Amino acid sequence: MAVNLQEISSLITKLAPKKLAADWDNVGLQLGAYNQEVSKVLVALDVNQDVIEEAIEKDIDLIVSHHPFIFSELKAVRFDTAIGNLIQNAIKNEIAIYSAHTNYDIASGGLNDFLADKLGLKNTSPLQVTTTEELKKIVVFVPQDSLDEVRKALGELGAGCLGNYSHCSFYQSGTGTFKPLHGSKPYKGEVGQVNQVEEYRLETIVKADDVNSVINKLEQVHPYEEVAYDIYAVENQGKKIGLGRIGYLDQQENLNDYLAQLKAELDLENVKFVGNSDEGINKVALCSGSGADFIKTAAGQGADLYITGDVKYHEAQLAEELGLNLIDAGHYGTEKIMREGMTDYLQEQITTDNLDVEIIKSKINTNPFQVK
Repeated sequence: MAVNLQEISSLITKLAPKKLAADWDNVGLQLGAYNQEVSKVLVALDVNQDVIEEAIEKDIDLIVSHHPFIFSELKAVRFDTAIGNLIQNAIKNEIAIYSAHTNYDIASGGLNDFLADKLGLKNTSPLQVTTTEELKKIVVFVPQDSLDEVRKALGELGAGCLGNYSHCSFYQSGTGTFKPLHGSKPYKGEVGQVNQVEEYRLETIVKADDVNSVINKLEQVHPYEEVAYDIYAVENQGKKIGLGRIGYLDQQENLNDYLAQLKAELDLENVKFVGNSDEGINKVALCSGSGADFIKTAAGQGADLYITGDVKYHEAQLAEELGLNLIDAGHYGTEKIMREGMTDYLQEQITTDNLDVEIIKSKINTNPFQVK
């Protein structure tokens, strides 16, 4: 049985919440309806005529793209224009389109992390911080015989994550009092009487975005008819989130050797670079797509090398002046792996959730440039 588009959207926003997107961006559902059924999903970098034709040929219900299908304001949908024709063909073939752009760039586990992993970076952090995770503290009162089950369930949903540690919590024993009223079905104690039971106060940190899902799970696994819990605001800041990544290679390499590895890993025949090909590099910064704005940022954070795309002449000169080695691997070259990353993520999620959906990686090369 097919799922609906809302379920696929929820999987994507679980990884890349829409609130992470830049103000100027247009992410989310571009064409279609959240209640329409989806049995086949095509993951593509862009949506152009070739991708639409591929979707029609493969009987696709939903295209998940990186670049927004509708980016600037549409004042009219004319079928004799390029975008109008794409919209017409998509609607005619009942193909919905959903885009995850800068929210997927920024997300932990998103495109820039995927690129950093492919290029061998370790101990990474955002190159340009855009926000920090908001945290909440959840306190719940649990009978002793259910403590381990509740604690484990919350940890599996991501509660209790502190840096490189997970499942962090604190619990302490105490006495709970309650009087079950008429019509109640208490797990312990007698109706109409004030009861005292030994309970544990269990507390843990939760990302604000995860509070609802954690509470839903808590109410499922907790044995009480009415679960007693509190949610507190905390001053602590969570993980830093932002554009690009900066990290370290396992060991120092010369730029020439690293260039060869990068081209092999990203399946590129040619790249442009600035710097000394024999120079040793260890600290590497990157930003998928168009990231020349962060050349000074990368240099200021002590990067030996910065990898991005869409670098202009004077921007390359700036890198040279700053003594920063620079690789322009192209906008397409640094982002085409999105198809692999998003496909793998969705496949893992639908397998975990036992959803009957086929996830297909687009085979279309949407790079408009050719090199002779």
